[in-house]
Amino acid sequence: MPDETPLPHYKRVLIKLSGEALAGEKRFGLDFAVMREVCAVIKKCADAGVEVGIVVGGGNFWRGAQDGGGKIERTRADHMGMMATVMNSLALADTLEQLGASVRVQTALEIRAVAEPYIRLKADKHLREGRIVIFGCGTGNPYFSTDTAAVLRAAEINADAILLAKNIDGVYSADPNKDPEAVKYDEITYDEVLRQRLSVMDYAATGLSMDNRIPVILFALKDPENIYRVVMGEKIGTVVN
Repeated sequence: MPDETPLPHYKRVLIKLSGEALAGEKRFGLDFAVMREVCAVIKKCADAGVEVGIVVGGGNFWRGAQDGGGKIERTRADHMGMMATVMNSLALADTLEQLGASVRVQTALEIRAVAEPYIRLKADKHLREGRIVIFGCGTGNPYFSTDTAAVLRAAEINADAILLAKNIDGVYSADPNKDPEAVKYDEITYDEVLRQRLSVMDYAATGLSMDNRIPVILFALKDPENIYRVVMGEKIGTVVN
């Protein structure tokens, strides 16, 4: 009898998780029930043969210049944000390992006591060998967001797509919370995103993704199973390409 198990639509993906998503309803710190649910779906993707890289934000602990409020020098405030991403990366790694996944954490700033330094070829080897790789510390540079880090890592590891798991279910023509006439796009081009100044990623991340022709799928993390649906090719959220 032939194997009827569906094949993944994407071989290698970069998942961008916001730090706030890991905080759940608390909006600060970590909600371990939410995190375990998200990690279970990520492991499900890896078990299906998808090579998974993850970039996670740190906004559930610290948001760089925004939380610095001008009282902390911008570069130092951004470095503090990078440390917040490391806490989230380690928490994700531990949760994934509890579920039986093989994981490596790599950081753009060297913190050898807790994680590997980011080396592209080593990350690629981990992915090919079935390990989930979590990239911490953003790009390692101040003034750049973790959205930009996600696109950069996706380009470096030759990901087939960037999965933006956010608190909104797609790209809209306006803020749906403020404008009842806002229209959700099933698909949109980078040019239109930039022309309409739509909120998908920051401009640096959008331009980098456009230049490297990497499709971005933005969808709601409220149902973590959406991650699996996307990698299997189901039409979820909005595709930017």
